[in-house]
Amino acid sequence: MSIRNRYEKELSEVLNNLVFMCRKVEIAIENSVKALVERDVELARATMKNDYEINALERDIEQGCLKILLMEHPVAGDFREVSAALKMITDLERIGDQARDISEITLQFDDKPYIKKLEHIPQMAKIVIEMVKDSVASYINRDLALATGLDKRDDVVDNLFEVVKKELVELLKKDTETANQVILFMMIAKYIERIGDHAVNIGEWVEYAITGAHS
Repeated sequence: MSIRNRYEKELSEVLNNLVFMCRKVEIAIENSVKALVERDVELARATMKNDYEINALERDIEQGCLKILLMEHPVAGDFREVSAALKMITDLERIGDQARDISEITLQFDDKPYIKKLEHIPQMAKIVIEMVKDSVASYINRDLALATGLDKRDDVVDNLFEVVKKELVELLKKDTETANQVILFMMIAKYIERIGDHAVNIGEWVEYAITGAHS
């Protein structure tokens, strides 16, 4: 097998693992928010426990990328492609951490009724899950328009975060007894907002892989 064919084979394996890691991350976000909405303690705990799978995939992909870089002196396009993958898995791993953190916070509500209806937080989560999925899809499919278009959806997430923040502040003004839940909901909303930022980061690395320019 030629060096180039070996390169293509190893890269294909990296891409397959990247897609698998992305799906694991999507499921982690979905389950963390579902556990919050449905007050499912066992699902929250399972989501926290399963974070090790995402971490293990990050290590596997990192090893695969380094193996490729050591295989030959890559041309500029190859180097950008593998370097982008290395950067992307860091963002995906952090997203997994944030899903785990949301689950940890969910356990802190105990059995007390929620101070507000959960409306905007699930909306935010739905958007960022699609953003994460599309950010990786843009890399696999070399879709520059999809990668650079993530910013607009991130703006929607940011606006929803501001709505959640304002609602929580108003609740706190009316009743200081809500302070504990206000803090917990604010943290959850912030984690989801950060997931959107990570998806945008991935899109920027896709842009670098395709064009050589990084926003």
